[in-house]
Amino acid sequence: MATFISVPLKKSSEVDLVKPLSKFVTATYPAGEEQGEYIRAVEELNKLRKNALGRPLDKHESSLEILLRYYDQLCAVEPKFPFSENQLCLTFTWKDAFDKGSLFGGSVKLALASLGYEKTCVLFNAAALASQIAAEQNLDNDEGLKAAAKYYQLASGAFGHIKDTVLSALNREPTMDISPETVGTLSLIMLAQAQEVFFLKATSDKMKDAVIAKLANQAADFYGDAFKQCQYKDNLPKYFYFQEVLPVLAAKHCIMQANAELHQSMLAKQKKRFGEEIARLQHAVELVKTVASRYDEYISVKELTDKINRALTAAKKDNDFIYHDRVPEVKDLEHIGKAALVKATTITPPLSQKFTDLFEKMVPIAVQQSMSIYNQRKAETVNRLVGTMREATNLCNGVLASLNLPAALEDLSGDSIPQSIAEKARNIVQQGGLQSIEQLIKDLPELLTRNREILDESLKMLDDEETTDNELRAKFSQRWNRTPSGDLYKPLRSEGTNFRNILDKAVQADQVVRDRYNTHCDMIALLCKSENELIAAIPSANPAKTLQGSEVVNVLRSQLAQLDEVKKERETLEGEIKAVTFDMSTAFLMALAQDGAINEEQLSVSQLDQLYGAYNQKVQASLRTQEELLGQVQTSHQEFSSLKQSNTEANQREEVLKKLASAHDSYVEISSNLREGTKFYNDLTEILLKFQNKCSDIVFARKTERDELLKDLQQSIAREPSAPSFSVPAYQSNPAAPAAGPTPAPRTVFVQQPQQPQQESQAKPQPPARPPPPSFTPQAASAAPTNVPPTGPPTSNPPPVAPPTQAQGPPYPTYQGYPGYFQMPMGYNPYAYGQYNMPNMPNMPYMPYQATPGQGGYPAAPPAGQPYPGYPQQPPQQQPYYPQQ
Repeated sequence: MATFISVPLKKSSEVDLVKPLSKFVTATYPAGEEQGEYIRAVEELNKLRKNALGRPLDKHESSLEILLRYYDQLCAVEPKFPFSENQLCLTFTWKDAFDKGSLFGGSVKLALASLGYEKTCVLFNAAALASQIAAEQNLDNDEGLKAAAKYYQLASGAFGHIKDTVLSALNREPTMDISPETVGTLSLIMLAQAQEVFFLKATSDKMKDAVIAKLANQAADFYGDAFKQCQYKDNLPKYFYFQEVLPVLAAKHCIMQANAELHQSMLAKQKKRFGEEIARLQHAVELVKTVASRYDEYISVKELTDKINRALTAAKKDNDFIYHDRVPEVKDLEHIGKAALVKATTITPPLSQKFTDLFEKMVPIAVQQSMSIYNQRKAETVNRLVGTMREATNLCNGVLASLNLPAALEDLSGDSIPQSIAEKARNIVQQGGLQSIEQLIKDLPELLTRNREILDESLKMLDDEETTDNELRAKFSQRWNRTPSGDLYKPLRSEGTNFRNILDKAVQADQVVRDRYNTHCDMIALLCKSENELIAAIPSANPAKTLQGSEVVNVLRSQLAQLDEVKKERETLEGEIKAVTFDMSTAFLMALAQDGAINEEQLSVSQLDQLYGAYNQKVQASLRTQEELLGQVQTSHQEFSSLKQSNTEANQREEVLKKLASAHDSYVEISSNLREGTKFYNDLTEILLKFQNKCSDIVFARKTERDELLKDLQQSIAREPSAPSFSVPAYQSNPAAPAAGPTPAPRTVFVQQPQQPQQESQAKPQPPARPPPPSFTPQAASAAPTNVPPTGPPTSNPPPVAPPTQAQGPPYPTYQGYPGYFQMPMGYNPYAYGQYNMPNMPNMPYMPYQATPGQGGYPAAPPAGQPYPGYPQQPPQQQPYYPQQ
């Protein structure tokens, strides 16, 4: 009864975790101490996998601890990396634990790019190893019993957890060993064995018979459920493993029932129900007899049988001589109660007692994604506020330039360069003038081309792989059972389309900048010239010194000073807006811990309103102030223009000064736009390179998966029969009994001719097939000699003459010939002795002739040169056997 069932471990192929995970860390986190710490953690994770799966594990608690640590680490790392087929693609390959393979191919295996698949298989191995450790325990002491019960319950819980989660974790049909039916059955078996251990513990502790009987009956019930589960599932009995397990389960069911009946009989004896005691013991005897007759090679019940027989003998003796109690039928006995003391262990990570998260500081991928979206929202808010202020500033500069302010106030002399124009000219020269803009414009197409090439190459990789996948899918049809590349690449293609749209919009924006540069190119070139050349290019006008001390000029100057102050305030406000920082990861982590999910939009919008609400009010106030000041400036400028002496030369000068001021503003904006465009293209290059790496990684992973699938298909094709199955004739599968009479000889038999002398070894034409013997009439038969009476049974052949008492020579008769036919060439005998392997029946065994009792055999051949008795004589003349040429 010491037989316990354990489960074999699955085997996994080696997987390099360092390269893909390190690449993700490098691409996601900036270079520094944090990135280095995560890369070291990735290396530790890879070592942990090798220790857990890359070597044989001892049946010891320390080995189970390694497996549980790796499982806990997988659970901890799953939300922190984007494991999927179209992002961080890692393909894990596992073999079926129960399938031993065949001569033409290895065991069944499955490769999936799913961390859930890896977790499921690791948990299966943990449960299998727990069952093996439990089976190795010494059940003669309390420590061994407690450890066995603990590990069996852990194994039952792990198998049950796989049953509930495997289909959602894989999103496809699993191998049979981790299918819900299989692991559900294994969970029942482990629970039954844990209950049996509790029964053994109660027995060793000599607990009350009523308790022990209930524990044994519950164990029998668990074993019965497991046995039924194995029988009802069509696929399970096909496994050799379950073929060995089924008789053990059936035997354990009977043994536990017998133990329950034995201890319940003791309870009946205590209650002086002697007839019930005997009935239960008789039922127990029948149960152990069943085990001994059917399952003796698996479990020995000799000790239990002897114990029950002794109790039954004593009970019968006492009842026969003393009590004379009526023995009831088994069906009339009261049912024995049940007591389940075992429960499958709940699988809630961490399962390891020594677990420490290698990526403790890394936030989950859900938080990372929320942070990314939050940063986008934040950038949009900042850009909106800053863009609003810059547009207002550009509007102000445009209005002032159209009014020739402040140059009109500085140009009262009419023949010198206004101070503002001179400052603007120096500013343009300091920024590099036309050469810097032209160089930036020249660089843009090169940056654009580089980005387009990266994007096109990335999408081409996807196209090529998808084409190959479609070709193989069309070739193998239903056997090509992996996710179609077209479905898998939809997110990447959507991302690529987005990048292409961004590039198209960037091209349009570049063209707008070029058109604006072409419009103001001449005036910008004029501002880049020397002061004397600039004075000469600006028309002179009559002096208007009478307006220098007027009140309107002072008002205008005051209003322009207020506008300059508004601009400075905006620059300060822009810096403050860009400097705002807030760590949203804490808020996202708290939301994830409390609700299990993150409502990013609600949290982000609320936080951004708190951060930038005050700045938004300041921006709006600045816009209102500017609008009021510009209205006042326009009113004052009208009054200034009416007082100012105007003529043709003055109008020309004012027009040139307006263009120069506008050219300066355009230069500043064009330079800013070009630098932003250059930065945009460079940043986009990095993003596209990451996109290219992502495409390359997934294409490489798909290629690896494709090669594995092709290999498996080739092996499965090799294992398939080359022709449809057909029924074998009965005479080929079962040798037929000897016939009552001899088997008729075939009429045409091809044998190897004996070697002829050298002069006759030349090629000769083959003789024609021997014709069938002629049919004889009774009259022809009567012409035979009558001195020998016919003997033996009548046959289709002419009756032989004077048959001897036993057969001589070969079992087949040799015929001298028939009338009208020529004698065979010398040395040719179609029924030669020993030549029984015919060309069309090479494997037919030679069966010696068996004479029928009471019947004479065939006669021996006549002496050489003598005719066969009873047949007509050959004609005297000899003619060649072969036809003449």
